[in-house]
Amino acid sequence: MDKMADARRGSAAEGRLRLKFPGFSGLEREFIEPAKIFAEPASQKLAMAEPMLKRSIPVLIIAFLLIVAISRMSGIMDEHARMEASSRRTVSLAAAAAAGVFQTGGSELFAEGRRWEVERRLTEFLPAEILDAGIFLLTVRRDGRVFAGTQDGVHLIGRTLSAIAPEVATLQYYGEGASVVRASIDGTEHFIALRQLPDSGGAVLAATSIARFEAAWRDEISLNVTLFAGVSAILMVVLYAYYIQAKRTRDADAVFAESNLRVETALSRGRCGLWDFDLDNRRLFWSRSMYEMLGMQGDASVLSFGDAARLMHVEDRGIYRVARAIAKGNERQIDQVFRMRHADGHYVWLRARAQVIRTVSGRTHLIGIAMDVTEQHRLAQRYAEADQRLADAIECTSEAFVLWDKHDRLVMCNTHYQQAWQLPDHVLVPGTERTTVHAAAARPVVERRIADPDRSNHSQTSEVQLADERWLQINERRTRDGGLVSVGTDITLLKRHQVRLRESERRLMATIGDLSASRVTLEQQKAELSIANANYQAEKERAEAANRAKSEFLANMSHELRTPLNAILGFSEILQDQMFGPLGSEKYHEYSRDIFESGKHLLNVINDILDMSKIEAGHMRITRERIDLAPLIEETLRFTTIPAERKNIRVVQQISSGLTMFADRRAMKQVLLNLLSNAVKFTNEGGRISLRARKVRGAVTLTIADSGIGIPKGALQKIGQPFEQVQSQYAKSKGGSGLGLAISRSLTRLHGGTMKIHSAENVGTIISVRIPDRG
Repeated sequence: MDKMADARRGSAAEGRLRLKFPGFSGLEREFIEPAKIFAEPASQKLAMAEPMLKRSIPVLIIAFLLIVAISRMSGIMDEHARMEASSRRTVSLAAAAAAGVFQTGGSELFAEGRRWEVERRLTEFLPAEILDAGIFLLTVRRDGRVFAGTQDGVHLIGRTLSAIAPEVATLQYYGEGASVVRASIDGTEHFIALRQLPDSGGAVLAATSIARFEAAWRDEISLNVTLFAGVSAILMVVLYAYYIQAKRTRDADAVFAESNLRVETALSRGRCGLWDFDLDNRRLFWSRSMYEMLGMQGDASVLSFGDAARLMHVEDRGIYRVARAIAKGNERQIDQVFRMRHADGHYVWLRARAQVIRTVSGRTHLIGIAMDVTEQHRLAQRYAEADQRLADAIECTSEAFVLWDKHDRLVMCNTHYQQAWQLPDHVLVPGTERTTVHAAAARPVVERRIADPDRSNHSQTSEVQLADERWLQINERRTRDGGLVSVGTDITLLKRHQVRLRESERRLMATIGDLSASRVTLEQQKAELSIANANYQAEKERAEAANRAKSEFLANMSHELRTPLNAILGFSEILQDQMFGPLGSEKYHEYSRDIFESGKHLLNVINDILDMSKIEAGHMRITRERIDLAPLIEETLRFTTIPAERKNIRVVQQISSGLTMFADRRAMKQVLLNLLSNAVKFTNEGGRISLRARKVRGAVTLTIADSGIGIPKGALQKIGQPFEQVQSQYAKSKGGSGLGLAISRSLTRLHGGTMKIHSAENVGTIISVRIPDRG
């Protein structure tokens, strides 16, 4: 490539080019330097395709690296998935094989805890060489305690499964054991498979460390990254070497193209073109700028003299005589102006200058330049037309116009000026003195000068009233050469409008007086409205104070309302327990039980009302502390266990291990108790309630789902509002104040959380409480 660039520079220095002109097959001309600047080398056609090829090579290399990287990343991820699936299968098969060992007689061994017999069977049927490296087996009794295992699991013997892996203990508790779970054992992640023995005699557990296959996977990643980095480095070195070589080639091409571009740019911007007429072959060579001036496509650089002659104007045939004189040797140079037809149909004025030369090969050439002088011709025509248009415009204007030169002599004026001042024709001759013209003009009736409008002392304005009662506003301004321009505008209508305007102004002042009186009336009405608004605000404040007093009253009635109810409950308990002997009749037992249940119900309702009043009055305060949710949930479930067992309702709980939150313990207990009580209350016989607690994105989420009667879609908006209940026959029979969900929602909001309710009638209800953990 460097040799090619040197060859190009060498040929440019010699001043010779070899060209192939389109349209002439096999025609090859060699001419001297004046012709080369507008010729197009044949090598440029190949150069047009080179940049695209050069740019595509780096893109292809980068694309290749990206494809390799993506393919290897995909393979690595697939390998990770394959290795994980293989580990899961291996653990599952090991657990299944161990469970098969104890299909016969295993329940007795597990129940009696005969460790050595169990380990002997494991060693006999599942020796270490059969199991994959890192897999160990554990045997778990029905009570969840590990009592035997293989060599790698000996340190876990004697511990409970819930302490080792709580997630796996849940599987044993629910009787599930066909899946492989990912859990932590002593702080290390494992794949664990659990298999139950027949008759719930115990379980067999197989586990393997996840770190083993992840270490092998990381080794494979390191190898692939190293290989990819090496290949990328080699390709980058190759790409850098290619870039350096390509840059040298571009620099050589740029030097050659820049010389041609400079000349072509100069010719194009200067509206010039180069041409070379071969007198022997009657061929005319044009530069691209010549084609541009004529709006033609520069597909060919050579054309016949007849083709050029057909573009000339019919009135410019004199150039033929010049050509014949040059052919005979009578002329050595030309300077001619002529017109040639543009591609759009109009003609372009050109001025051609040329010189006859003879080349070293003996050929005669007429080489010159052609300049576009169309604008000069157009400007000359425009000046003449502009002068005529100016004279016509001044004559057609409605103002009286006059122009004086710097010596106060008349230059030009229009008919309106002559008629306004009643001047004779013999006075209005260009060159007449200004004093002479003014002496012959009619005197104005009134003349009043107005101050200089722009304060530049170069202009002045005056108003005059003529003898025919017309008014003129005369504006005079100095020109740059010291002359004076005077324009008189007829303002008769304006003067008449001024008179009418003064009359309208007097009438307007009278109207303003009437409006002032109306304004006083409006001010009085405004004052009355202000007093009424103040009264309204006072009444509003009294109503709000009464509302606050109501809330304060209910919040302070806790002691007065609870004390009598406690007494009723106490006496009812005395009657029910027969502390002072038998009551004598079964009817008394029934009455005492009714009194106790009614009093208890009434106390719960009043407690809910008072709690709600405290919340509305802003008296409810929460004290946050770090609480463990598992014991709190167990404590709450004890209150609902008895009514749930009466209705044969199964309660399932899924609580994340070690789940804690920063909240008010009493408030959280009340929320859980309200929600669980509602779930038990509105769940039919033999139903199911599930409680789930977990932490998601910095917040603790409590979800309580039941298979109860559900809530109609139209009633969902009322749920959670104070004293609101779903008005169905079944809901009415369950009783309650309707404040349970409202209190729970309010306590949740005090913690900055949210409560959502999803329900379907005759399907069940799901209530989700989300409280941020901001400890």
